[in-house]
Parts: sequence; C-alpha cells; structure tokens
Amino acid sequence: MKSVNDSAILVESNKLSGFGHSNKSSNVYQEPVSVTILGVNISHLTQTTQFVLVSSGVFIFFVLYGYFLEAIFVQPNLKSHGLYVTFIQFVLYSLFAIIESQLKKDTERRIPVPTYILISFLTVATMTMSNLSLEYLNYPTQVIFKSCKLIPVLVGGIIIQGKKYGTRDFLAAAVMCIGLIWFTLIDVTISLNFHPAGVLMINLALVADAVIGNVQEKAMKKYGASNSEVVLYSYSFGIIYLLVALILSGRLIPAITTANQFPVSIYGLGFLLSITGYMGVNLVLTLVRVAGAFAAVTVTTCRKALSIVVSFIFFTKPFTPQYVWSGCLVVLGVYLNVLSSQRQQSHLIFIKNNFINTAINYVKRLVTRKKLAKAAISV
Repeated sequence: MKSVNDSAILVESNKLSGFGHSNKSSNVYQEPVSVTILGVNISHLTQTTQFVLVSSGVFIFFVLYGYFLEAIFVQPNLKSHGLYVTFIQFVLYSLFAIIESQLKKDTERRIPVPTYILISFLTVATMTMSNLSLEYLNYPTQVIFKSCKLIPVLVGGIIIQGKKYGTRDFLAAAVMCIGLIWFTLIDVTISLNFHPAGVLMINLALVADAVIGNVQEKAMKKYGASNSEVVLYSYSFGIIYLLVALILSGRLIPAITTANQFPVSIYGLGFLLSITGYMGVNLVLTLVRVAGAFAAVTVTTCRKALSIVVSFIFFTKPFTPQYVWSGCLVVLGVYLNVLSSQRQQSHLIFIKNNFINTAINYVKRLVTRKKLAKAAISV
C-alpha cells in the first residue's frame, strides 16, 4: 500500500499512483485471498460479479466522498476551517483503523516509530493542503490536479529510490502537464472561485503525496507492514501534528465555536466524509486484488470523471466545453502511464518465464544425458 491519502486515498490512493513502478502492486492481486465487501464474503461469486460489485462500491463511496467534501467547503462560514475538518478526518480514520485492526487481529507494529513520525507528517501535509486548497479552487479543478500524481511521483521515485523510467512514462507526464495547464487557464478565465494560492496548496499536497508514497513503499518492503498498521499509525500520529497546528495558528477556538453553531455541517458531514473515504479506500484495495492494477486505475479514473459531473450538477459554477477537452488530455496521460506499466510488467513476466523454461529444459537434457551414459555403460 503506498499510502492512504488522496483525501484519504491517503493510504491507498497513493498506492494506485505508483502502480506502474512497484512490484508490490502485482503481488497484491495475485495472492489467493478472500474477497469481502462491508464484511460480506463474496469469494464464492464469479470474478466478473466480484468486479461489478466492488467497482460499484468504489463509485458510490468516492462520489459521495466528493459530494460531502464540496458540500462542506461551499459554505461561506466553513471555508476557513479546512484544518479543523482535516483534524476531524484524522480522528475518525484512526478510530476506524483501530476497529479494523482489532477485527483482523492485526495489532503488531512493525515499522519503527521515527519512520511513522515522518510518514504522519507527510500525511498531514498532503491532506491538509488538499483540503485547504478548496478555499481557493473549485472541486473539479482540485480533482484534475490530483489526477496528475504521476508527475511528482515520477520525480520522487527518481530522487528518493533511484528508479528508472521509460520514454512512455515521461510522455504520459508531458500529456498530463499540457492538460493540467489548459484546465487551469480555463479556470482562471471563467471561474469565480480561483486563486493562485489554491494552485500552490494543491501542488504542495501532490509533492508531499509523492514523497509519502515512496517513503511508505520502502518502509513496507523493508519491514513487511500491513495496510491497516500503516493507516492506524499514520493517522494517529497525525492527530498530534494537527492539534498543535490548530493551537499555534489560533484556529482551534474559532473552529470549535463555528462547529457548535453548525454541528450538522461540520460534524455530520465530517463523519459522512470520513466513513465514505475510508470505505472507498478499502474497496480500492479489494478491487486491486480482484481485477488488478489496470482495472483499478480505470475504475478510479472514471470515478473522478463522474465526481466532476456530479459537482457541476449539484453545485453552481460556470462551465465550458474546454473543461472536457483538457480533462481528456489528463485522462489520456493516466492511461499512457498505466499501459506503459502493464507492458513493463508483461515484459518482466516473459523474461522470467523464458528463464524458468530454459532452466527446466537444461536440467532435462542433463538428466537425459546421464541416463544415456548409464545405459551405454551397462551395455
């Protein structure tokens, strides 16, 4: 699991962002594991039925997540309390992770505390910047930026882990950049809710997201930690960071006062936001196991497109067809990246299989020669 961020795709949505460049992604869905949805075991169903059910769950929970998130930040009285909303999410995510760990009997901590201190800081940074950016950007613009995680992940992989990428990966990043720039220029022209500060914040969120993905990947490979462990400790330590930030910034008391005035908008929507995000993340993990990385990225990309459509339908904002064309470029970049990853994995499998077959044939020839030699001696 790369990270449970992306709103809280933080702990898993990062996982998808690195699908093409992590061996872990292919291992996840090849292992024979039971498939459950909301605690119901569906392993006995056909793979097609499992895919339809899990994909439907991903669409439902994440579209609802996007709706609740925008419903909070379109309210003028709540726009300036993004940090407090993030704090609520971290508290609830930690609670959900504790419950999940107890149910799965997975309570052992494998990754050292200092590593979790770094991971939780990055988790706080990416999620806080992402939420705060909605004070200055439309939700569709934020979604488009989030779809371009490949760019900082690619840079982070080169710097942090020394990874090597192919021409197709850089082409995918270039196409994403063009689509992103086009979408942003349109937003600057017609949007009533656009500020450069929002662009800066969402870019900082993506940079932190790229770093956390690479740090978590290294830690999980080294210590063999589970997804639920990383979620639990990342968000639990993050609560401390956020509480300190709220106190030092002087935002804690005003936020509590506003929350008391609008409890349904803050706590009610905050709970719905957290539960839908957490369930969505777990369903994405299940989808990877059921259908693989390519199908998972396809579903989550279509989900983001649907979230943008829902945003334009339920929340008033200016629209132009150019949004569609620029968004299509971003989607094209995503698929170029995924297709490149699939080819790389297929090539590695081809090499591995040929090596194994060659070795087997070599052993067979040796055995045959020995048998012939023995037969000749006996004669």
